Amino acid sequence: MEAIKKTAYRPLWHFAPQQNWINDPNGLVYFNEEYHLFYQYHPHGSTWGPMHWGHAVSKDLVHWEELAIALYPDENGTIFSGSAVVDWHNTTGFFPEEPGLVAIFTSHHEMKGEAVVQTQSLAYSHDNGRTWLKYEGNPVLGATNRPDFRDPKVLWLKDSGKWLMALATGQTISFYSSLDLKAWELESEFGDGIGFHGGVWECPDLFQLTIEGTEDSKWVLFVSVGDNPNYQEGSRTQYFVGEFDGSVFTPDDDVLRWLDFGRDNYAGVSFSDIPEADGRRIYTAWMSNWRYANHVPSNGWRGSMTVARTLGLKRLEENGEIVIVQHPVEELETYFSRVAAEAKDLLLTDGRKEVIDCELDAFELRLEAEQIEARELDIIIHHNEKHYTTITYSAQEQNLTLLREHAGPNDFSDMFAQPQQMKLHGSKDRLSLRILADAASIELFLADGSAAMTSLIFPDQTCRKITLYAIDGTAQLVSCTVLAAE
Repeated sequence: MEAIKKTAYRPLWHFAPQQNWINDPNGLVYFNEEYHLFYQYHPHGSTWGPMHWGHAVSKDLVHWEELAIALYPDENGTIFSGSAVVDWHNTTGFFPEEPGLVAIFTSHHEMKGEAVVQTQSLAYSHDNGRTWLKYEGNPVLGATNRPDFRDPKVLWLKDSGKWLMALATGQTISFYSSLDLKAWELESEFGDGIGFHGGVWECPDLFQLTIEGTEDSKWVLFVSVGDNPNYQEGSRTQYFVGEFDGSVFTPDDDVLRWLDFGRDNYAGVSFSDIPEADGRRIYTAWMSNWRYANHVPSNGWRGSMTVARTLGLKRLEENGEIVIVQHPVEELETYFSRVAAEAKDLLLTDGRKEVIDCELDAFELRLEAEQIEARELDIIIHHNEKHYTTITYSAQEQNLTLLREHAGPNDFSDMFAQPQQMKLHGSKDRLSLRILADAASIELFLADGSAAMTSLIFPDQTCRKITLYAIDGTAQLVSCTVLAAE
């Protein structure tokens, strides 16, 4: 696709379309040495409209090539969210000669004055996803009396030799099974009386992860929750940890767990068919929030994806709870490989502010601090002379707060400028933090991966300098390294 002139806030390394609107990532799949990112795409404007599947590919999850539109609306409706898999064993009959890709997606049919109808359809590709054929028997899973019946996430259950579909069905997730991706049977339904129900349930994902330091594993179910005006945070993603027997998902407890503590990580799902030799479970999400997605100040394009993240499970020492851990994919270390600035072995106090000059369009910051006796440890990213983002660690409360009130325009949303906060785990007097910054975003990760925060910002520049200081006490800065692209 022909490149267009760079516009304000366009990211340097996060995926964003050359123009027009995107939202949910769809059809994440690895095949023939390429990562495929399909996504909800409205090709005729920068606000939400009739959905297509856009398409991009990458060799390293950092550099993306935007390709032609993959799926267009048809007689069954516009193309809503879904997934893609490799049919290695020709269960569909589409691939008698060699394996290929199958997309499973929601067909959304809406006529003025008529009820919404959502069904599940198939398309398949013989040329690495460059062109697609719609299955002549669509839809493969018919409509129900539910107004929300969408977002199929399909996986292959090796032990039972069948396909499993997790489908969003209003306030629950329904599981269906199939031998050929064409004929589906209901297995079970999950969600009554558990989890957060402040909005419609969307974009499920089900997968298995090993608990760090053990040979034990658990099943994890992602469920995104749509926006509700009565809920302060807008749209977010929750997850459940438990067991799955091939038919029924059983959670270990009824603890409410959020995948990300920022306001701009939504509808994230994981890549299918990553080789066993790699062994990673990798996901990415839409970096926005339905509360203000239509109103952010980008020009000519709207929407981007988070950094690709590797997922795992960790058992917390303080209470034994099992939580998701997430880290930026290791490929990013090759991208941010140049030390642009650093500070080491400094005592931070009220009277000593460490200023790091680093005029960069994108960067990664790695910070290690210990002996934190101060009430607060603050990190200020100065984007320019008037725009800045503040990140505050409170040892007493053991939480991290991000303030973007002064990080550029925010008058498009009443809640955009409100503080974002995440609870931390581990020792109170130590902080190990990674910060990824791009033209319009900041992503925070505890170094052990047990908490993450994703946030849009809209400053005129990414970074001019970074200030570190402590309030009401001292903190020992072990190291602060700012990494940039070569």
